[in-house]
Amino acid sequence: MIITLFGQPCSGKTTLAQELQKKLFIEEGKSYPVVDGDEIRNIFKNNDYSREGRLRNLQRISDIGIFLSRQYDLTIISAVYPYKEARDYLENTNEFNNIWVYLYYNGERGREDFWANDFEIPIKIKENTITINTSQYDVQQSMEKIFSFYREISNSSRRS
Repeated sequence: MIITLFGQPCSGKTTLAQELQKKLFIEEGKSYPVVDGDEIRNIFKNNDYSREGRLRNLQRISDIGIFLSRQYDLTIISAVYPYKEARDYLENTNEFNNIWVYLYYNGERGREDFWANDFEIPIKIKENTITINTSQYDVQQSMEKIFSFYREISNSSRRS
């Protein structure tokens, strides 16, 4: 299974991914990897924020996440994923379950210069997607929403 937290910069992706990793360790006693989009961008020295540069980075992130999901029961991805095309790539390439956590906020947090101005907001929300406005919920409240959704999805996939 892959849980992908996505949204514009400063929406809480990295913070919530790290908190989810900690909570899963406490609840399940297992450590799961986190693939962070900024870290992958730094590793590959990709400073190209054009659509093509973002898609190249997202394909790497997806491929690494899929590879890790074959080694672990769960992998957590934290990345902007502004394009439906990139989200579809991960959804269609990964043979395991995907959970999508779309994060957004109202106001400014200081990284708006890195926003993807052509971000394709997920209009058709699938049953494996949860949306959280992080300007309404603090880290703990957001974490509880994500964890509850994860439990619901993972329990229903075990029953099928």
